[in-house]
Parts: sequence; structure tokens; C-alpha cells
Amino acid sequence: MNGTTDVAIVGAGPYGLSVAAHLRRSGLSVRQFGLPMHLWRASMPQGMFLKSQGFASNLSDPAAKLTLGAFSRVTERPYADYGLPVPLDTFVAYGQWFQSAAGLEVEEVLVTGVSPTGAGYELTLEDGETLRARQVVVAVGVEHFAYLPEQLAGLPSWACSHSSAHTDLAAFAGQRVTVIGAGQSALESAALLHERGAQVQIVMRKQHVVWNGTPLAPDRPLLQRLREPEAGLGSGWGTWFYSTQPSAFRHLPEASRVRRARTALGPAGATWLRGRVEGEFPVLSGHALDWAVSGPEGVRLGLVCSSGARTEVAADHVIAATGYRPDLSRLTFLDEDLRGRVQTVARTPIVDRDYQTSAPGLYVVGPGVAPTFGPVMRFVYGADHAARTVGRRLARTATRRAAVAVGAGR
Repeated sequence: MNGTTDVAIVGAGPYGLSVAAHLRRSGLSVRQFGLPMHLWRASMPQGMFLKSQGFASNLSDPAAKLTLGAFSRVTERPYADYGLPVPLDTFVAYGQWFQSAAGLEVEEVLVTGVSPTGAGYELTLEDGETLRARQVVVAVGVEHFAYLPEQLAGLPSWACSHSSAHTDLAAFAGQRVTVIGAGQSALESAALLHERGAQVQIVMRKQHVVWNGTPLAPDRPLLQRLREPEAGLGSGWGTWFYSTQPSAFRHLPEASRVRRARTALGPAGATWLRGRVEGEFPVLSGHALDWAVSGPEGVRLGLVCSSGARTEVAADHVIAATGYRPDLSRLTFLDEDLRGRVQTVARTPIVDRDYQTSAPGLYVVGPGVAPTFGPVMRFVYGADHAARTVGRRLARTATRRAAVAVGAGR
């Protein structure tokens, strides 16, 4: 056993680094575990761009100075708050710069176990070390939650994979690849596959591809801005609410929260991607996946058209750009007994206004709490609210403990 720390942060992506930055001068002892920006480095294809605008792609620090714009100025990279897509490699480099500039020490080792013990938690690391923490912040991303439709789940890995399994789509050059999905991941993966020499087609249940509009000018006349405000997740009053009011979202009826977290900001492509998709390769819209089999000749997919007609397509490989479905049971590093203590909604942890679960001292931030705080938790933009809220809450524990210590000394 290697001592007790006040706070252990599990995860070192945008949410984990942001929480750590807000605890940097809290007076608490903090240890952070994980591989910095791992999801972005290991589960996204080279050549990808972020869908979010530049101003909406910031990690969070207390002074709001360590922004993507600041990083871009320091490193002389192209940047604009609006209208200029952010390359994946720029965002990964920004995360690493943020870690260094904020003075964050991340122990690059994975947590394999978290279990309740006494007045806190015991953590086990993959190198065998154990330690105790009074409070734990789970800040993992979506990598635990990749979703495969049941029709594809039984296929071997050579025949089918999730879109998060690939960083270099050039490996499919010369192959027939079918991409399943209708969102940004499906559309951009297909464009990258096509540009790297694959024979690609998209299959989607949607009747047509939905494209986001061009970003609205921030200096529009006031009346236009009032009619359709621009916010971190897009334009319109509904999107403004999701972007800026996660604390208010928490008070919506449970059924409404669950539905909105799942369906708001649904599958759509960024406007800058449109020219790389339309007319470049086949898009079979209005086709639902019915069955899939693999064999010596590759993969065959059975599709049901919206008209009820049936058809088949063949491929050498299928990429499922079918998103992520947060599920507490898939966070297997949390002890089974601990998971049993955490109350859930739609299989995700219920958290209070400070992101604390029903297990005292256990906090969860990020996509795993979208049914509580809203769809903003699925995006980097939500990191600011989460980090500031959790940072304030945990800093108060340090203040209280200091007051108790002073009182005991009198």
C-alpha cells in the first residue's frame, strides 16, 4: 500500500486534464492516472478534423488562459474561433501542451481496480501498486462504450470493426469497405477511406444525409443573434440550452433527459465535409441492417429498404461507425460491489449537482453522465462545466479539513 491521497483522477483526456487543472492549487493532494489524450491518439483516424468549432474545443483551466487559440498562437498553427476545422493532430498536441503548461503530473499507468474501503477507496494499478484515495473522479472518455449492432457483434474482427479501432485507414486501400452509420464519424471515415484508395460505400437507416449549416457569423445584427444564438454545440435556442445550461438540464423530467441525451444533436455531417462525400461514392440511405455473415469471399449484409424491399451488399470489411452507448457495467475497473452501490438512470450513473454519485466520494464526469447533465457531456465543450463544478466541490473539502485541523489545535 502506497499511502493515501486526497483525490485520485482516473483518466487523462480532456475531462481528466481539466479537472486536474482546477485542483492544481486547491491544497489537496492529487494523483492522476491514465494515458494523456489516448482516445484521440489511438482511436481516431489520421487526417480527421474535429467537428466542434475552435472556440468550443478548449480544455478548462481556472483562468481560461490555456485555450486552443493560445496554443495555436504559441506554436504558429492556423486557428479561428469559427469556420476553420481543427485537425486531429493539432488537438492532440494541444492536449499535451495543456498538460505541460498547467503543470500537471500524470502517471501513465492504467487503473485496474477501484473498491470502497473505510472512508474512501482503494485503487489498484496495472503495475501492481495499490493506494488509497479519499475521493475518486472517474473521467474516462467513450473508449469503454463502443457500440456494435447485434447483427454485427458476432462477426470476426477481420470482417468487422468499430470505427474507433482504426488510426490509419490507408490499410484498406484496394478493398471493398462498407461503412454503417449516418453521423460525422461514418461520413468522415468513408471520405478518408475513399481518399486513401478504398472502394467504399455507406449504409444508413436515415432517409438522407443530414448536413449541419455553415457557422453563423458572431458579429451578426443583434436581432439575428437573438433569433438564433450561436453556442458551443451549434446554433439555435435548443442547442444554446444544451451548451450553456447543464445545471438546469439536470432538473428536467428523467424521461426527457434520457431521450434528449440520446437524440439531441443527432447524426449529421459538418458542412466542410460535404464536398468530400456527395457524388464521391455510393450512399445507401433508407436501408436498415437485417443480418450479416462472413465467409471466404468476405462479408455479406442483408438490408431492408424503407419500401420493405430486401437487398444484399458485399464487402471485404465492414466498419461500424455506430457510436457509443455509456453503460456503468462496462467500467469494469470499478469493483462489482461499488458499481452495485451507484444508482443509475439509463444504465449510467446518477450524479448530484456536483457530479457526485450515490457512492460518497465517487465522482463521474464526461459522456457517462449525459442523461443527467445533457448532451454537452458528449463533447469537449462540457469539460469546463464539469471541471469547475467538481473543482469547487473538492476544494471545499480541503477548506473544511483545514478548519477542523485548526479547531483541533486550539
